[in-house]
Order: sequence, then structure tokens, then C-alpha cells
Amino acid sequence: MRARQIMSAPVVSACPKTTLRRAIDLMLEAGISGLPVIDAQGLLVGIVTEGDLLRRTELGTEGRAPRWIQYLRSPGKLAEEYAHSHGRLVEEVMSSPVTTVTEDAPLHAIVEAMTRARIKRVPVLRGSAVVGMISRADIVRVLGAALAADQPVGNRSDADIRHDILAEFDRAICIPKATIEVTVDGGTAELHGWITDERERSAVHAAVEGVPGITALRDHLAWVEPITGLVLPSPDDGDSDGTGAAEPGPPGAPPVAKSQIAGTPS
Repeated sequence: MRARQIMSAPVVSACPKTTLRRAIDLMLEAGISGLPVIDAQGLLVGIVTEGDLLRRTELGTEGRAPRWIQYLRSPGKLAEEYAHSHGRLVEEVMSSPVTTVTEDAPLHAIVEAMTRARIKRVPVLRGSAVVGMISRADIVRVLGAALAADQPVGNRSDADIRHDILAEFDRAICIPKATIEVTVDGGTAELHGWITDERERSAVHAAVEGVPGITALRDHLAWVEPITGLVLPSPDDGDSDGTGAAEPGPPGAPPVAKSQIAGTPS
């Protein structure tokens, strides 16, 4: 999956001398949260986003640092902040420089660039020209399509399903595969054994549920506190008296049914 397959196009943009009011109208009309800023030569010089418009004097939300902190800041920094909160032109409020990707960039590189820069959208370039925009919504859309295409696979043997589960356990180093026994019957996976950190349960479930052919999951993994040896049943097994009543366990442990607190977990 490449940037050109994910990006939204054509691009709605602004120029440096566009008024802030007009830029806001463009974003609202197009239903977008950011505009690339392109100069008269067609070069990308900045980007203006909803985040750039949060600290505004019209809203009473401009930054008000204590006077003594302002004295510690350079005059240039103070001037930049003032222009950002009071400016009426796009060039006065836009963010620059801009993180970009090429149209051939793979999806993993796009996500890494957005995560590293802590941004929600990235312009896509062909040479120096902006040809598209990729936002978090575009990536979520790709994920939705991938999940929709992940249909249950029929006619898989239980042995093949179990083999794939164990193979995924091998790939995921966070899963304590040595303490977990897996059986599969009619597409239903049953887990027996124990874990020493309740967060491991979610990882185990994710690994099992992602295997084609799985129709159900029954979790019988106990939680074992590694220092004291305290054993608590799985959430599925804990309510042995059928009342649904539960008490919280130690920090990091799952809730435990009241009937299990005084007795020995099954």
C-alpha cells in the first residue's frame, strides 16, 4: 500500500496571503481539518490546521504565560506567539516547515512519519508539487477495508488452526507460550494454563482471534501472582456461584468472584 493509493485528491489549498476567515471557510466547506499552503511558484511553504487556530485572542484562548516566564523567552519567540494568536493571514498562523511524504511512500513509513512528528495529516509530493493529502481518517479507512476483507475462512481443519495459533504465539514474544495449552475443536479454541500479568490475556486473545477459521474462544487461563503464588481464575471461570458478584484482586489482577476469595480457585 503506497501513499498514492491512500491519499485524498485533489487538494484544497491556501496561499500565504489568504485571509484566515477564507481559510476557515475552505476547511468547513470541504469538511477537512487542514490546508497546505502553496506559494505563487507552486511550492509548499506551510500548513494551517485546526490545531493552529486553537490559541486565538478572539476566543480568549491565547497563551498567557506568567510575566516572569515571558522575560525568559526571546523577543523573537514572543513575537511569533503573538502573530500566531492575532494574525489575520494564513502566513502568520501556519506551521512550517512541513513533514511530507512522496507518492511512492509505503504505508508503514507514512505512519512512522506522522507518529514521529506528532501530526494528524501529511501532504503527498510528486517532485515539489503537492498531489494529495493523507490524514488519520484516510488510514483508518484503509484499516476498515482490511477488516471488512478479513472474512472467516471455512473448511480449515482444527489441526491447521491450532498450528497457526502456536505459530503466532512464537512470533509474539510477549505471549508466555510455555504456560499455555491450546486445543481446537470445531473451530472453537480453548486455552488452559496461566499468565503472570493480566495484560498478557489481551495479547493472547488478539493472537487467537486473528487466526482464520476461529469461530469462538474459551479462556480458562488463571492469573498467577509471581511473588506470592496467589492464583485467581480467568474472568470466564471466576463466577462459580452464578451470582455475578465480584471483588477486585491485587493491583494488575482481574476481578475475582466472591465465592473464590475464601476458597481455593478451581
